[in-house]
Amino acid sequence: MADLLARDATAQLLALKAKEISAVELLKLALARHEQTHARLNAVVAADLDRALDYARAADDLRAKGTGGPLTGLPMTVKDTFDVIGMAASSGIEALRRRKPEDAGAVAAARAAGAVIWGKTNVPVMAADWQSFNPLYGATNNPWDLARVPGGSSGGAAAALAAGVTALEIGSDIGGSLRVPASFCGVFSHKPSWGLVSQTGHIPPSPGTHAERDLNVVGPMARSARDLRLLLSILAEGVPARADIADLKKLKLGLWLDGFPLDPEVRAVIEDLAGRLRAAGAEVRPISAPVPLDQLMESYQVLLGSVVATDMPASAQAGMRRMRGLAALARAFGAGRESWAGLVRAYTATHAEWIAADEVRARLRATVEDGLGAFDAILAPITPTTAFPHDHRPFASRRLKFSDGAAIPYPAMLNWIALATACHLPATAIPAGLSTGGLPVGVQIIGAHGSDSRTLAIAQAIDENLGGFIAPPPA
Repeated sequence: MADLLARDATAQLLALKAKEISAVELLKLALARHEQTHARLNAVVAADLDRALDYARAADDLRAKGTGGPLTGLPMTVKDTFDVIGMAASSGIEALRRRKPEDAGAVAAARAAGAVIWGKTNVPVMAADWQSFNPLYGATNNPWDLARVPGGSSGGAAAALAAGVTALEIGSDIGGSLRVPASFCGVFSHKPSWGLVSQTGHIPPSPGTHAERDLNVVGPMARSARDLRLLLSILAEGVPARADIADLKKLKLGLWLDGFPLDPEVRAVIEDLAGRLRAAGAEVRPISAPVPLDQLMESYQVLLGSVVATDMPASAQAGMRRMRGLAALARAFGAGRESWAGLVRAYTATHAEWIAADEVRARLRATVEDGLGAFDAILAPITPTTAFPHDHRPFASRRLKFSDGAAIPYPAMLNWIALATACHLPATAIPAGLSTGGLPVGVQIIGAHGSDSRTLAIAQAIDENLGGFIAPPPA
């Protein structure tokens, strides 16, 4: 029965429906797989097994009666930024996990659909990095290469999916946190249009916060595009669980590969996918950057910094405010956006500066959506590199190294993900192939606001016609 864990969530649910396996048996298989991989990966960092077994038994009773929801009996894990009954979101901080919360909104929706939620997957501290390590649980490794990161902040989720520990995950994204781990681990994710899925019970912000944070979204992760659609239909109203997939022969895609630094290995994999799409009948046309990139990154930095700063300790916020005058002077003498002065400006933005950045964002969104009139979606990189080695030094000391020897600043991880995030657009991440170094490369399918079903349909067509998930080599 162990091969069941290699199937996607939809196939596992069909096995449950056919009584090929019980919910209790499937849960125990997942737990055994976790035990086999935990020492290598450290992907699932907390569990509530007694409660999960009770839910699995109840799921078997429901199936015996011919009732239940669309996920009844399916074991799954949840990113450790979501509150779960019995497993408070820690976001990598000890004090946060000492609470007794209710389920986050997205978790409650999955549980109501019958999911058996048994564990939490690792994240960076306060979900603020593209590698998943914290003092509480340590570092998560990439199942393709243990010396490399799985991405962040949904890194434990992506590693668990790739390794067959779980078939579905709930993640979140404000700086690529759904898409980067999907790309690094070779799995699927969907960053929804902003506001489509409830953020309640997501930490950060502080527990008990009611307002939905700008830029942040909650979305599904899986090993197939059809599973993304299934889980999104449960997390959000109005998204169909099943719909026609796109016809590759009628597909028109804009291929955006220029304007930001990109490792030649990553470019080669995406260009190969574009070639296979053309061979399947799709029109794939190279395009220049959909919007002025300097304006995009300036506005995104202010919008993102304004959100992140509110979750910083009061002492850190005060220190930033004291540095604002020096930062303004440094900027006047040419200090760039990625310098300390640019970050201080973003983290201490006034309301007037936020309004100005919001206006730029709105204009850019209109520009990109006008451009999408000629295409079904934009195909673009997610990350400038493949998964990089673990590096726990301060951000300022980290560099991203390309296969040709070039190096770029670590914050360049924000570049390719910024368009969809800043402009509140949907972006579906799918595996594009493997680099010459044998590491996964992902690509994002970006659509107009509210076109989530369309980007998912395109993702499913590519997945089912050109090949999708590839399992990492056995340990």
